[in-house]
Amino acid sequence: MLKQISFVFFVLLIGCYIRVNCEELKHLTNEVEVNVPANLTWELYRHLGISKLAAQQLKHVIQRIQVLKGDGGVGTVLKLTFVPGNSSYTEIFNVIDDQKRVKVAQTLEGGCLEIGCSIQLVRFDIIEKSPSKSIIKSDISYAVKKEFQAKDPKPNIQCLAAVAQVAKYYLERANWD
Repeated sequence: MLKQISFVFFVLLIGCYIRVNCEELKHLTNEVEVNVPANLTWELYRHLGISKLAAQQLKHVIQRIQVLKGDGGVGTVLKLTFVPGNSSYTEIFNVIDDQKRVKVAQTLEGGCLEIGCSIQLVRFDIIEKSPSKSIIKSDISYAVKKEFQAKDPKPNIQCLAAVAQVAKYYLERANWD
């Protein structure tokens, strides 16, 4: 409960800092069902495992992932560089909640911030559907600066959807015995 309150406070604090009301945050969401228990799916997502897997399996999209700071826990800073012709962005892990299986990263530079967004938060929820099935829910929360609202810039959820599909393929084919 305390972690949930802390997360809500963190989002509100960021919103106040950049003068964004929570009602102004927009969301893009993707869900993928995986035939693997939630605890195993979470183990892949909770630290750097999903980033390493994505870099290996999505070479046509992700050129490189660098850990600039940290070991995969809260405070870890990653720089993702995409294939030539695309941009890069840097993110920091703000929340890793093992009980709720939630991970939140905030974009520090690049990505949606380059096209007129004032904030971008990426949230992963690993939801238990049954004892042998889970759902990977990826959500991007973002706000657009007033001067860019007419252009309606949006972050791209397709990369997170592709990462979830890679995770599904990997998890469902792993030998868990």
